Amino acid sequence: MEKLRLKRKNIQLAVFLTLAIIVVMIAIFAPVIVPKNPFKMIAPSLRRPSRQYIFGTDHLGRDLFSRIIYGSRYSIFMTLVLVFIVFFIGTVLGVVAGYFGGIIDTVIMRFGDMMIAFPGLIFAIAIAGLLNPSAKNSVIAIAAVTWTKYARLARSMVLKIKQELYIKAAKLTGSKDYSVIFKYIIPNMITTMIVTAVSDIGTLMLEIAALSFLGFGAQPPIPEWGAMLNEGRTTLSSAPWMMLYPGLAIVIVVTIFNMLGDAARDLIDIKSE
Repeated sequence: MEKLRLKRKNIQLAVFLTLAIIVVMIAIFAPVIVPKNPFKMIAPSLRRPSRQYIFGTDHLGRDLFSRIIYGSRYSIFMTLVLVFIVFFIGTVLGVVAGYFGGIIDTVIMRFGDMMIAFPGLIFAIAIAGLLNPSAKNSVIAIAAVTWTKYARLARSMVLKIKQELYIKAAKLTGSKDYSVIFKYIIPNMITTMIVTAVSDIGTLMLEIAALSFLGFGAQPPIPEWGAMLNEGRTTLSSAPWMMLYPGLAIVIVVTIFNMLGDAARDLIDIKSE
């Protein structure tokens, strides 16, 4: 029974990992894939979807299909950069706080408590507004309110690992702190941290899209999916495709990464049983 469950989860992981790779490859090769220039007016505005314009055109006569494909570069790469930033900062601070403890632990954790004292998205909007709306600043704003999750997780894992006998043995044999951290602590926690980061890709992509939709993220003419939703909001009744297709792109990609994260987490849980 366990072998059957493991096989099923392996298949699920392989399927969604393949889909995620395809999505990333589309983003990488978007300039080659797009059939038309995503920034130039090439047809009458708000033309309905047709054979020539699969997703129709937007309010400025730009090909919507080309803009969605090209926009994957912004939506996906902004998300991956954000995930890396919060993963790196949160993990480093969490390891330092959990391993050394004392005043270092108190300062880092109290600062983290301060960052999560406000609703995350509201605080991110405030930060993005202060920094001036842009794609880069939206990543900074969300990172500022998200790293605490990884810091807390890393700290809790370090506190648990520190109690193991092999850590105490390493210290008794004269191992330096950096040696203990890099040889024993990080290898025993990094898998869980990576799986958590993969699981958060979909959520963070939605937060980036939300900031752009509210006008605090990527600005026109950048074809970021959340910003495209904002552009289509004013023509919802007359040209619903302007919101429909960017919205579908977000739903599909977020679903793929969410399922990938769930499959990876379930596989780790099965193997640890």
